[in-house]
Amino acid sequence: MEKILTFNQLDILAEKMASYVEKNSVIALIGDLGTGKTTFVKKFAKAFGIDENLKSPTFNYVLEYLTGKYPLYHFDVYRLSSGDEIYEIGYEDYINNDGVCLIEWANIIETELPKEFIKIEFQYDGDETRKVSLSYIGNAEKEREMLEYVGFSN
Repeated sequence: MEKILTFNQLDILAEKMASYVEKNSVIALIGDLGTGKTTFVKKFAKAFGIDENLKSPTFNYVLEYLTGKYPLYHFDVYRLSSGDEIYEIGYEDYINNDGVCLIEWANIIETELPKEFIKIEFQYDGDETRKVSLSYIGNAEKEREMLEYVGFSN
């Protein structure tokens, strides 16, 4: 489902997603530079109970935050040239490790994402808004539940 959201509404979406996710959830964040992926992660992490100042893991690929509701693994795979390179940084150790993975630039590793994951796409819509597409890949029932929970359903 797609909606036009203000930055305040994006913050609210991040907070709702933080309370919605379960252990082993993967959130794939897709969008051009400056569309709000890292800002979304920061708001999500704060609502998730992480007090640390989140940084973009561009040069580390993944940063771990262990003080929240569950462990939070923040990936930025912008610098990978192919999906299979994700395994060189221990990707499989994070995916089913009772935490939550947020993956910026997830389209680069789309072939390596699990069978079920949450996909959030950000697109420019104006100076104060973004077009946001939200879906739960691989599970239509979970998608309906999620869209309703975060207030994204019609």
